[in-house]
Amino acid sequence: MSRLRVAVIGTGGIAAAHADAINGEADRVELVGAVDVDLARVESFARQYHIPHFFTDLDALLHETRPDLVHLCTPPALHVVQALRCLDAGAHVWCEKPLCGSLADFDRISDAETRTGKWVTTVFQWRSGSMGKHIKRLIDGGAFGRALVGVCNTLWYRTAAYYQVDWRGRWDNELGGTTLGHGVHLMDFFLWLFGEWRDVRAVAATLDHDIEIDDASAAVVRFENGALGTITNSTVSPRQESYLRMDFQRATLEVSGLYHYTNANWRFSTYDNSPYAESSQHWAISRGSTPSGHAAAYRDLLDDLMQGRRPALSGAEARKALEFVTALYKSSFTGQIITRGSITPDDPFYHALNGVVLQRDRE
Repeated sequence: MSRLRVAVIGTGGIAAAHADAINGEADRVELVGAVDVDLARVESFARQYHIPHFFTDLDALLHETRPDLVHLCTPPALHVVQALRCLDAGAHVWCEKPLCGSLADFDRISDAETRTGKWVTTVFQWRSGSMGKHIKRLIDGGAFGRALVGVCNTLWYRTAAYYQVDWRGRWDNELGGTTLGHGVHLMDFFLWLFGEWRDVRAVAATLDHDIEIDDASAAVVRFENGALGTITNSTVSPRQESYLRMDFQRATLEVSGLYHYTNANWRFSTYDNSPYAESSQHWAISRGSTPSGHAAAYRDLLDDLMQGRRPALSGAEARKALEFVTALYKSSFTGQIITRGSITPDDPFYHALNGVVLQRDRE
């Protein structure tokens, strides 16, 4: 099969991870263009990554380079309108988180996918590592017994200067706080491994930054399989860590890192005198050694696209994480316990994570 024509939209900091992932798949993709509103920035980016065409206008990029796939690396408030334009131009979209800030917008994108026959995929790279996939197979096969208790902590730190960037710190430009913009990665991974959630009760707060959005949140979640989980998200934690612990009947699984993990970041434990002690030595042996990250996630995406399959992290599967984040925010604002599937189009939280629909969203 001929190589896919790909383009990068937005050439800020995260775009480098995308360009590196593209270069790692040079036998399957060709980087044909980039666009940014800042001419000097996109010109420098194009020079660094040997991109033949660069633009300051998205429509010009789409018309002149005709990409099969675009990497959407712009600020969150631009994602929906730009994703829709790319779909209508005949391109699949791989979008940085958060894809959007409401279930209403996600469903608009889904309708456009149906209309155009193209797909929009979210970057949730924690699912991409070899060990994560290995553990998913073991959990689904019942190796550890029933899920019982989980701990999911995204404990990061961001300075005041971080939020002074013009697209951060408000509901209308960042769409959500640390829960949406940071914790969503590990939460998606946790929910993928532990099973369907039943309900959530939560508190979100702004503790140490001069911003509208949350810089910390805490939640208790019940799962359909009866398990319980606690989730903490933060940008006020000086010792940064992403930590996931899952207790099953037969074993405890833990991973600790920051933005990515390798096989070595995982630990498997069982109780004293357990008959599963010998098994635990085999559980830790993965079929591969690929670390999580953009490169591995991109490889998975291209595998799907090359086979004509809907990407694994698109459609209903990608919507799950956003539905959970929406429920967490609604619980925080209302004090209610929110059940999965209860947020419908007649609910203000379907249209905005803070339940406040902006005038521009009504038009």
